[in-house]
Amino acid sequence: MAATKENFIKIEDDDGGYNLDMFCIPRHYEDAIENVIIPHGLIQDRTERLARDIVKDNGDGHMVVLCVLKGGYKFCADLLDFIKALNRNSETSLQLRVDFIRVKSYENDQSTGEITVLGGDNLSSVEGKKILIVEDIVDTGRTMSKLLKLVHSYKPASVKVVSLLVKRTERSSGYRPDYIGFEVPDKFLVGYALDYNEFFRDLNHVCVINEAGKKKFAI
Repeated sequence: MAATKENFIKIEDDDGGYNLDMFCIPRHYEDAIENVIIPHGLIQDRTERLARDIVKDNGDGHMVVLCVLKGGYKFCADLLDFIKALNRNSETSLQLRVDFIRVKSYENDQSTGEITVLGGDNLSSVEGKKILIVEDIVDTGRTMSKLLKLVHSYKPASVKVVSLLVKRTERSSGYRPDYIGFEVPDKFLVGYALDYNEFFRDLNHVCVINEAGKKKFAI
């Protein structure tokens, strides 16, 4: 694991993560997880820095935060808490309004090839506004590209994207968010609100699901 010039933390493909015995893991997931790849404390520290970068880049003013549900809710909530703390304790104050959109593209551990966007009917109010899209993970980038096309159709003043995770995969479309927490290997990750068929959202750490877990929680 290393910080890079690209301003994100890169987790290498051969990174074995952390042993489950070092962490408090819910018993119902103990046999379904291979390892902890990003501990909760590290997520918090990195999120705090992302918040500082966002406030620094956008300065005083108003921004509409568009949280991508369901996986982005935890990262978005923590990011907003850090931004609010900066607003209270610095000369710069970034006023925020929060809206939500739901995007679905996975079933089990495979992309369905179809991207469903729900909630776009409420986006007419973003015209002329600065937008910050908050996402949990960018995989191939195709889902985010479709979402960006939708948001831009409402003619906002600007659109920036912050993603906690970006997956390093040969299937990538080449899209990269404006702000990235971690670049991760091409493995199926769960926890910290990332799910596998709606399970694992109640897990604090980002973890790698194992094959037994995929079978146990398959639909």
